[in-house]
Formats: sequence, C-alpha cells, structure tokens
Amino acid sequence: MCVPARPLRRQLELFRPSGKEPTSQERARGRGREGKGPTAHFHWWSLFVAPAPRATSGKERKRRASGGGVKMAAPLRIQSDWAQALRKDEGEAWLSCHPPGKPTLYGSLTCQGIGLDGIPEITASEGFIVNEINKKSIHISCPKENASSKFLAPCTTFSRIHTKSITCLDISSGGGLGVSSSADGSMKIWQASNGELRRVLEGHVFDVNCCRFFPSGLVVLSGGMDAQLKIWSAEDASCVVTFKGHKGGILDTAIVDRGRNVLSGSRDGTARLWDCGRSACLGVIADCGASINGVAVGAADNSINLGSPERMPSEREVGTESKMLLLAREDKKLQCLGLQSRQPVFLFIGSEAFNCCTFLSGFLLLAGTQDGNIYQLDVRNPRAPVQIIRRSGAPVLSLLSFRDGFIASQGDGSCFIVQQDLDYVIELTGADCDAVYKVATWEKQIYTCCRDGLVRRYQLSDL
Repeated sequence: MCVPARPLRRQLELFRPSGKEPTSQERARGRGREGKGPTAHFHWWSLFVAPAPRATSGKERKRRASGGGVKMAAPLRIQSDWAQALRKDEGEAWLSCHPPGKPTLYGSLTCQGIGLDGIPEITASEGFIVNEINKKSIHISCPKENASSKFLAPCTTFSRIHTKSITCLDISSGGGLGVSSSADGSMKIWQASNGELRRVLEGHVFDVNCCRFFPSGLVVLSGGMDAQLKIWSAEDASCVVTFKGHKGGILDTAIVDRGRNVLSGSRDGTARLWDCGRSACLGVIADCGASINGVAVGAADNSINLGSPERMPSEREVGTESKMLLLAREDKKLQCLGLQSRQPVFLFIGSEAFNCCTFLSGFLLLAGTQDGNIYQLDVRNPRAPVQIIRRSGAPVLSLLSFRDGFIASQGDGSCFIVQQDLDYVIELTGADCDAVYKVATWEKQIYTCCRDGLVRRYQLSDL
C-alpha cells in the first residue's frame, strides 16, 4: 500500500519552472512506500574485475540492457526488528525468500535461549539455514534457491535530531560530527557518537535538499529549494557564503578536491561551478533542459579523452583538470562531461529518471533510477551497461562507493552493501518499508537517514 505524497508547500511553486511536475527525487521524498515490483538479486563478485565485452549487435545490446547474462539469486528478507525480537526466549521473527518468477518462500526464526556470551541460539524453519549469528548480525541462507544474505542491525538509533523525515546526511572527515536536513525545514549539526545536537543552521527558506561537509570537516555546504547554495561554519553555525544564480531548487552538490570550487545541480536544468573564495559563479557547466537530481565528480583514467576547453579556464578554477562531471537527470539521461573542458564524454539513456550517481574508479560508475535499476557503466565504452541490478521496483535514492564495492539505498527501506570479495549481500536492517534517503560512512561505521525520522548507525565490526 502506498502512502500519499505529502503536499508541497505552495511557495515552492515560485522556484519551479512553469508547467514542470515534481522531480523523481521530490516524489520519492514525499512517498516513502513506493510500489514494489518483481525482485531480483545479482551476485557481483566479478563485477569490478573487468568490463563486459562490447555488444556487437542491436539484439545483443538490448539483451544486456535488460540484464541478460547476469547471475541472479533470490533475495532474502527479514523482519526489520529481528535483533530485538530474537533476544527473548521463544521469540520469533519472520523471513522470506523471493525467487524471481516463483512463489515466495516464507519461514521463521526462533530463539531457543541466550548463551553465556549474550548471543541468542537461533533455529530456522524448514528451507532456511542459520549459518552464523552475533549480537547484531545473522547470516541466513536458503539452499533451495542458492540465496544467502547477512543481516546487520543498527548499533545505535538517533531519534531526537529531527521531528520529521530526514532527507540528507553526511559525516565529517574526522568522524566526530554529523549534519542532516529534514522535511521539517531544519538543518542541524550533531555529535556522531550519540546524536547530541551541536548547532542549528538557519538561513534557507523552505526545505534544505542536500548538505555535506567539506574535507576539512569544519565547514558545511548546503543547497535548498530557495535556489540558494550556502557555506556554513560548523563551529559557530554562521553562514559565511551564499551563492545565488540558480532559478530553481538545488537538488545536489559536489566538492572539487579540497573545496576551493564546488558544484551544484538544480531543478532549473543547469550545473554550475562556484568559486568559494570570491562567492562567484565560474560558469554554467551544463544546461540540460531537465532537472539535475544527482551530481558526482571523479578523477578520469588516463585512457579517457575529456576534450580541450574552448577558452582558457579561469585562474580561479582549482582541481578541475582531468576530472569528470556526472549528472543524473530527470529526463532519463545520464550525462558525463569533462569538468574543465566542458566537452561531452557520453550521454546514456536509462529506463526512467536518474536519481543518483557515483564513481567507482577512474572509468567505472554507478547510477540509480526511479524504477529501481542500478546501472554500472564503463566510461570507455558507455553504449551498453556492464551490469544492471534490480532488486525491486522501488526508487534507488542513494549510491556510495565503499571499499571494493558500493552501498545502495531504496525507497522501500532496503539498504545493502555489495563487495567484490563476498558472495553474499550485507543488508542493513531497521527501516520498516520507509525510504532510506542517504548513506554516509566513516571508517567502519555506516550512517543512514530515513523517512521515519531516524538516523541509524551500523558498526561493521559487529559482522
């Protein structure tokens, strides 16, 4: 059952280009329980080894675009609060396996008692096996469908930072501070260890769509529906710079190197490069004609031709050389161009609006769509995707490069880690069908923000 989208404030229409509907990002933020389509789970242990061979015919390209040739396994699901439920004698938690094209297999886990080490003794119903269990993680397999997942429960949940849905968060480079924005219109800085409030950043009009720390960990960059980009001091909550120039709400940002230049993607269809020192716009990098939902910057492999700039770059541009700019667009297009040259690298058309994107390396990237597809592309040969992952029809809301793999979150509450050296997926549990909007990491800690208004922290050492 879908929850109706929350009504957008009437004032926001002032910042929307005439006649435009809400973007896929806005629809996802207002509708936490998106429709669920058929699920399929892809083993990715060979994903980052080498790109797939180039498609040689239209038929082959169509087959690969639909995920043909990709190894699939049935995804496992578990009760969101399983860790609490199984800490009681005879406590139970449900689980299920969803093989593609087959009936769902349902089962349960039962606690037979708590060991001296505090770890519960768990048995699984017929068809499922408990491979390993710790205080915060459990490894389950379904041999019949060759499915295996390790579920990780949050070690801490912060409930007092915001009062409504939390739409974005980031963790400082030192791991001490967090910053988050909410549907309640607030943006706050808090202690990452315990969620204690440190600062409230006030100055945006209406919703703050995105926020992130600069590499120093002492400064915050934010973008809002008021079409303003702001820089804040994390020490005293003062707004030190305000950039104006966009004609629509800012949906995502990126920081170039150490932060002398920053980038913004807007609902007005433009991506702009800004000079922080002079509070000035250095140029419109792209004018797409469609909302830009996601922005990513990455260093390009030497084999990639980024083109040459038509005119000499400004001396105020710092760190843009040999960088690629990736734009996730509302019009189903994923655009890549040279950041300094402004020259096109490729334009890829997906199945639906692109919500988010990230670079995995100097030539590999990921991009997620509103209809649940995660595309992996090789910049050296972007005409056909290397892989397409589709776990459900829920919107892919965030993608983050992590170790030798990535972390993804979706509008149905799923959040998972894929790593090259593991033949199972790590599922971050706790969100009960509520959209997980953003993920941030620091060392072995992972933070998520959710439509239910909670920030969850996961400790990978608990695995």
